[in-house]
Amino acid sequence: MARMHTRRRGSSASDKPVADEPPEWSDVDEDEIESRVVELAEQGHDPSQIGMKLRDEGVKGTPVPNVKLATGKKVTEILEENDASGDLPEDLRNLMERAVRLREHMNENPQDHQNKRALQNTESKIRRLVAYYRGDELDADFTYNYNVAQELLEG
Repeated sequence: MARMHTRRRGSSASDKPVADEPPEWSDVDEDEIESRVVELAEQGHDPSQIGMKLRDEGVKGTPVPNVKLATGKKVTEILEENDASGDLPEDLRNLMERAVRLREHMNENPQDHQNKRALQNTESKIRRLVAYYRGDELDADFTYNYNVAQELLEG
């Protein structure tokens, strides 16, 4: 598949090994995993960071290689059930943070044409994601602009 903002083709990614059940060396109770996920979310970690912490640190010293295999639910589903999910989806929040940083950089360096193009590409991705999430996870009348992004990221 081609890349979104260039004429080149992308490199293929490796696939996860097919597994139907968690490994026997990782025998952590589902309730303990879910409580640890909620605890990490309350500390301010994103779902991807939670997955990495569970993989590296685990629950009570036992690593959890895959939360979905161990509990039957994704990290985001666990957070939604416990009302611990954020106000914005993680991918949209990360793109907005990048756009705000690029806009601040452009205000200081107006002749940086390469980063001006990067800002345009990033804001284009944000608009596409907003259209995707509008109605479900965002308000039906939500529109992206720099000021809205700054307010959402500050609060």
